[in-house]
Amino acid sequence: MGNPADVAGRAPIHVFASARSWLEDTATRQLEHVAGLPGITAVAGMPDLHPGKYGPVGCAILSDAIYPQFVGSDIGCGMGLFGLDVAARKLRIDKLADRLGELDQPWDGDAAAARALAGVAASDFDRALGSIGGGNHFCEVQAIEEIVDAEAAAAAGLDGDQAFVLVHSGSRGLGRAILEGYLGGGMATLDPVGDHGKTYLGRHDEAVAWARLNRRIIAERAAVAAGADARLICDLAHNMVEITDHGALHRKGAAPSDRGLVPVPGSRGTLSYLVAPLHPARREALASLAHGAGRKYDRASMHGRVPTKRSDLARLERNPWGGRVVCGDRDLLVEEAPDAYKAIERVIGDLVDLGLARVVATFRPLVTFKKAAALVPRDATRRERDGWRERREKRR
Repeated sequence: MGNPADVAGRAPIHVFASARSWLEDTATRQLEHVAGLPGITAVAGMPDLHPGKYGPVGCAILSDAIYPQFVGSDIGCGMGLFGLDVAARKLRIDKLADRLGELDQPWDGDAAAARALAGVAASDFDRALGSIGGGNHFCEVQAIEEIVDAEAAAAAGLDGDQAFVLVHSGSRGLGRAILEGYLGGGMATLDPVGDHGKTYLGRHDEAVAWARLNRRIIAERAAVAAGADARLICDLAHNMVEITDHGALHRKGAAPSDRGLVPVPGSRGTLSYLVAPLHPARREALASLAHGAGRKYDRASMHGRVPTKRSDLARLERNPWGGRVVCGDRDLLVEEAPDAYKAIERVIGDLVDLGLARVVATFRPLVTFKKAAALVPRDATRRERDGWRERREKRR
């Protein structure tokens, strides 16, 4: 597609998805609703488009006003790709999976020093620095499956033998606190040059910086688990707003296409992609790309779609390449099963076919960390400990 939808009386909508792509009716209706709101001047839907709370996820929205709800509660959420100075073949997968369990424990580093080095303001949520969060957030150790564009890969310093870390996380409770302070239970709009708008943008930018630092600390913790050091390759927020010459550009689950290479992950059972945006990219795309595969089925429906016998859950803890999925929460394991997501190959195919990006490299998952197994409280009774062990065995 890439052509405007017929929405008379609304802002123009461009959907960058082929007829073969899965776009849920609810998401397209949300896109049309957003296009009809006051001050909206243009809307772009990506092939990973799916329904969200205040509007669809996987879109970019240009407006005369700031809509904090389009950015959402996880301000600055994004993807960070880091290279490790260790060969992927040297990693012991099971040992690494066990060590990554430390990510569920509070980071024992110097938060004040890390913030100062990164130029990040202090907040009431700094104890959460270095933590992933729930939902679709993850930390994944990867290996290169294929280098497609050797020149671009070399320019980015990619080594086909090395291991990598891809981190998906955001601003944790900080972003939620900021949104709740402005939403007040309804739809909020802010004048970008007004006092409230300027204050929101300042707090928004602090959350974006906090989220970027959070991803870096997570990657460094994963590097320690792998016995390596981490080097940043690219880091992009996909929940954000910025003031441009044309208005307030909101991205809700859409990666910027004007800042270099973009990581586009699939599910934990598929390859992830590193793409190079094409310049000049199509203007109607609002300088944005897909940020991942995008959900095909909501979390609640996954509990009826995925078998939950012990053997079924055990299969969910492995990927097709023999790698590990670490997720001690049975419900989360089911809700984030690969079948919950669209085919990443189709999403990438649309980006390529519609002239938005080209593929630089693909990555296969070695260990995907989401949540460690629950720990038994030290003051638990014997009966509580036995019950915990029984539930844990059932999840295996």
